[in-house]
Amino acid sequence: MYASRVRAALRGWGGVGAMAVLCALALGFVLLLPCTQRAPQRAQPGGPSVAHGIQARAGSCEDSGAQDQTLSPSGADGPTIDAIKARTGERRKLIVGVDQNSYRWGYRNPNTEGAELEGFDIDLVHRIAQDILGDPDAVQFKAIPTNQRISAIQDGRVDMVVRTMTITCERLGQVAFSAPYFKTGQQVLAPKSSSITGYNSSLAHKRVCTASGSTAYTKLTDDRKSGALPASTDISATVPNQLDCLVRLQLGEADAVVTDGALAASQAAQDPTVELKGAPFTTEYYGVAMKKDAVDLVRRVNRVLVDYRANGWQNSYDTWLSATLGKDSTASKPPAPRYLRTG
Repeated sequence: MYASRVRAALRGWGGVGAMAVLCALALGFVLLLPCTQRAPQRAQPGGPSVAHGIQARAGSCEDSGAQDQTLSPSGADGPTIDAIKARTGERRKLIVGVDQNSYRWGYRNPNTEGAELEGFDIDLVHRIAQDILGDPDAVQFKAIPTNQRISAIQDGRVDMVVRTMTITCERLGQVAFSAPYFKTGQQVLAPKSSSITGYNSSLAHKRVCTASGSTAYTKLTDDRKSGALPASTDISATVPNQLDCLVRLQLGEADAVVTDGALAASQAAQDPTVELKGAPFTTEYYGVAMKKDAVDLVRRVNRVLVDYRANGWQNSYDTWLSATLGKDSTASKPPAPRYLRTG
């Protein structure tokens, strides 16, 4: 997995120039990414058990339980999987929307031939491809900006998106999600020298950057309307890709960034001049996003996740995230899945 070389090479990534280069790469590779990654290694069993919930009433979705609105696991093929398997030659690949500049999640390793895509999300993609197509490398990666994740699925540009995507009721109205594969929460990232102390009144008269289409932007908008966030907080700075906020922070164009704590921790590892401020103030779960009518694909991914949580998840966490989130993965483990969607 090249983990040791990655840590050595990226130890000094804190400068503005490095971030600018990463953003330029993100734009340059937006169309198609080569598939040169290796499959993740397997870990020892020991994941959470599966819980089957009662049927949910239509229209009863609340964000606190949105992660439960998914289909029960199945290994059966269906029209969506049949279409994927019917691709021939070089096209016989799973097409997946990912990030390529989120350090340790989905990023290009500059120390590998062809700057391979690596990270926690990438490991999961390989596992899904192995299950569906029998080859962990049968993947066509497409770099998808944060604000295009849903449209890429709806337009059929990708079969699925595996890109630190939070499951919400609003998004469930547009796409389908797998059971959750990671737990995190929104946090504030700011310079170490900043007077900002967290998601509180210290954000008054501060410029806060978020990615458009993100749960962070929705949270800030709602909280400012309700008065939970100071009315003087400037949240007008939105960017297509979340990493662009870190560049704005480094250039002095923003005072703080609000994003998932798991991503913010990786960005703090890239730049030693910034740090997380305060504790997480939301609870969020990442899921694999697919078309709403791709019932067979959703069920298949959920079956993959049952095995992956027990045999693979911890190994991937240890490889990619333990250095930024800590060796104890308890706070990041997804809950036992509940499958409340029935159709």
